[in-house]
Amino acid sequence: MIEISILVVMVLAALAVGFLVRRRDGKIRAADTALSAESADAAASVRAELLASVGVTGTGPAVLHFSADWCGPCSAVRRVVTEATGQLADAAAPPLDLEVDIDDEAALARELNVLSLPTTFVFDTEGRERFRISGVPKVTDLRSALEPLTVAAPLS
Repeated sequence: MIEISILVVMVLAALAVGFLVRRRDGKIRAADTALSAESADAAASVRAELLASVGVTGTGPAVLHFSADWCGPCSAVRRVVTEATGQLADAAAPPLDLEVDIDDEAALARELNVLSLPTTFVFDTEGRERFRISGVPKVTDLRSALEPLTVAAPLS
């Protein structure tokens, strides 16, 4: 009887963890921008240099997604990002579609705190991180996150 009780508790715990993970997967979340002034200044130059090396220069909005050859869901993210950026290609400030291999850009992945694949970031026209997406987003969600960033042409 005790074994059955332990089994039931373990199954319920596994279901709860699975539900929480599934609920968060693919959701677009606003970026956490709460940094102290000192750490923000120190990290800003390192982050800007790493982002510029992969094409996030702040000249327009960008969608940066981390992937790997061994990542199955990354191909789905590739299709979603391509479709969403393609739909906004005629906007005043069309978004860039930047795919980065996590194995090739490990330093950038550490700087952005990428813990799992696929992970996608949306940067605004000034190069600030606006959204972070873990998992495979829906095209409509990604497009709705990008649309406000593509309205105005980037400032020179």
